[in-house]
Amino acid sequence: MTTIKKITAQQRLDSRGNPTVQVQVETKDGFFRALVPSGASTGAHEAVELRDGKARDAATKGIDTKAYFGKGVMTAVGNVNEILGPALVKSGLDVTTQLKDIDKAMIDLDGTPNKARLGANAILGVSMACARAGAAARGVPLYEYLRRECGTESDPYVLPVPFFNVLNGGVHAGNTLAFQEFMLAPTGASSFEEAIQIGSEAYHSLKNVIAKKHGMPATSIGDEGGFAPPLTRPEEAFDLLTEAVKEIGGSDRVQFGLDPASTEFFDAEKREYDLGFKDKQPSKLSPDGLAQLYHHLAKNYPLALLEDPFAEDDWASWTAFTESCRNIPLEIVGDDLLVTNVERVREAVSKKACNSMLLKINQIGSVTEAIAAAQLAFSNGWAVFASHRSGETTDDFLSDLTVALNTGHLKAGAPARGERVAKYNRLLDIEAELKAKGQRVVYAGANFGRRGKAANE
Repeated sequence: MTTIKKITAQQRLDSRGNPTVQVQVETKDGFFRALVPSGASTGAHEAVELRDGKARDAATKGIDTKAYFGKGVMTAVGNVNEILGPALVKSGLDVTTQLKDIDKAMIDLDGTPNKARLGANAILGVSMACARAGAAARGVPLYEYLRRECGTESDPYVLPVPFFNVLNGGVHAGNTLAFQEFMLAPTGASSFEEAIQIGSEAYHSLKNVIAKKHGMPATSIGDEGGFAPPLTRPEEAFDLLTEAVKEIGGSDRVQFGLDPASTEFFDAEKREYDLGFKDKQPSKLSPDGLAQLYHHLAKNYPLALLEDPFAEDDWASWTAFTESCRNIPLEIVGDDLLVTNVERVREAVSKKACNSMLLKINQIGSVTEAIAAAQLAFSNGWAVFASHRSGETTDDFLSDLTVALNTGHLKAGAPARGERVAKYNRLLDIEAELKAKGQRVVYAGANFGRRGKAANE
């Protein structure tokens, strides 16, 4: 049995230079840390990320609510040090086998439906660090420990297809492109290692293509390492990707992904989507008009995955579009729509609103709740698409969780910037480690959305 000796938290920085929560858990096996990510394009239904500028009791605790322009997390840090940590030490819960009980104890202490009292950033940091402590107690890698939590020990080891976000728009970049993420997916690779090579080569090729068309200043990058050239129309972005992939001879091995993050440009009162919201040049589409644009893109480009095509509460548009794609091999992913939340997934299943869930552990605020949401999605025949956040850290927990859940695909940004590359490097290490042990490991390939299947099985 391995119980918790001590839990402490500190304020550290994420990839945007904003504060985030770091948690350290101490057991007889040592010290185990976790850093919590943060999003920019966040859903209204996400668990609450506690920031000092909006925390009701921050000032009374002597916390500077104006530090970091109100984005400090000292309230959440204090909640770990003063409430969550002492309670879990007292509980005597075993990190080896009781991660779910640890998470439930924290959720109960918070007592709100969205973790608004103690903060999802406080709870998640503890949950992640306890998982690492549990892995050490069992003497196994983190992905093996999480496979037990996920109930996937008997499944084959599947390395995911990386969806590289190489062109940025929306709130992640300063151009006038409304859609947020344009992704490259090396589905035709034979291994994760080869997929990384294809992605890296395509990324550098894309930089050259952009420089030729728009000049070197246009090769500046957005929050997730993708380039942000002066584009307006999605066709312009896909044409750049097409040329870059062709230059490396990868046209038959690479498919595309798209995340419009459409909640950001939706007018709920008028039920209109304004693709000109960034440059104040209105370009408004009805839900039907936007659906037609997606069908046009899917017909003219190798589009394999479409995330958040409609706003988070525009249920009717989601359902109608998913029905219209019944005979199209297109994965339709709910992000803001679902926020890794079991209740939202249940509603989407009943309304037949999509066929895939984006998994972001900080949207729900604990490891075992994220796993439960993924399991519900899988049980309904959906895919699960694992994801980082735009405000990331060098923590590579997501990579181990992706392998444990056998999601078959993930996105962690471009093959650039340390906080993004950390996830890809960890997956390279996992693939190499499994092969060195003689384990049967396969790359998800073109079957990335079908759990347990892989191109070379």
